[in-house]
Amino acid sequence: MSIENALWLAGIVIEVAVVGLLLYKRIWRVLPIFSAYCAWDLLSNAGNLGIRYYYIDIYRTVYLIETVVDSLLVFGVLIEIGWSVLRPIRSHLPRASWLGIGLFLVICGSLIWPFTGIHTLANLPYEIEFIVRIQQTTSVLRILLFLLMAGCSQLLSIGWRDRELQVATGLGFYSLVSLAAAMLRTHQTSLAQYGHLNQIVVASYVISLLYWALAFAQKEAARREFTPKMEQFLLALAGNARAARLAMATSSDEDSQSGRHS
Repeated sequence: MSIENALWLAGIVIEVAVVGLLLYKRIWRVLPIFSAYCAWDLLSNAGNLGIRYYYIDIYRTVYLIETVVDSLLVFGVLIEIGWSVLRPIRSHLPRASWLGIGLFLVICGSLIWPFTGIHTLANLPYEIEFIVRIQQTTSVLRILLFLLMAGCSQLLSIGWRDRELQVATGLGFYSLVSLAAAMLRTHQTSLAQYGHLNQIVVASYVISLLYWALAFAQKEAARREFTPKMEQFLLALAGNARAARLAMATSSDEDSQSGRHS
C-alpha cells in the first residue's frame, strides 16, 4: 500500500471519529452545515478509493461533481461560522442578516477567481481548469476567514476553545498547505516530486481531522458576550446595511413608478 493511500485510510478512520463526536457531543445542533460537510466528505473519500481502482474511466467526472458539491458545502460552512460567531447579538439582528455574510463571501470569491490557476492551467481540459480554480478560490476564502477570526478573536470574544475558531483553524491549515502545494507544483520537475506534494496535502488533511477530533472531545468553553462597544458597532453596522438595502429598494420602486407614469 502506498503512503498516500495509507494516509487516506487513516483520514477516513479519524473522520469517522469526528462525525461520531459531532453527533455524540450534539455539536451538529450548533453547526449543522459543518456536520453535513464532514459526513459528505467521509462518504466521498470512502467512495473515491473504490472509484480510483475499479472505475477509473469515470473518475474525472465524479471528481468534478464532488468538487462542486464540496465547494457549495464549504461556502455554507463559512457562512455558518460567521453567523455563529454573532450568536450573542443574533436576537437583535434581522433574520436575513446571514445573507450579508454570504454576499461578502461572494464578493471576495469573485475578486479571487481571476487570479486562480494563472500558472497551472495552460493546455489543460476545461473540467480540470474549473476544478483547480474552484478549489483554489475556496481555499483562499477559508484562509481569509481563519485569519480574520484569529486576528479579531479578542474583538469577537472568541478563543481557541470555541467551536467556530476550531473549525476555522482546521479548514485554514488544510487550505494553506493545499494552496502552497498548488503553487509548488508549477515548479516541480518530476513525477516523484508531484507525488510527494500530494502526500503532504493528504497529511495536512489528516492533521486537521486529528485536531478536530481532539478539540471536539473537549468541553467547549462558555461563549463570552461582546463588549458593549463591539456590540454597538456590530448592531450599527447591521443597521446601516439594512438601511442601505431599504434605500435601494425604495429607489428602485420610485424608478419603476416614474417609468410607468411617463
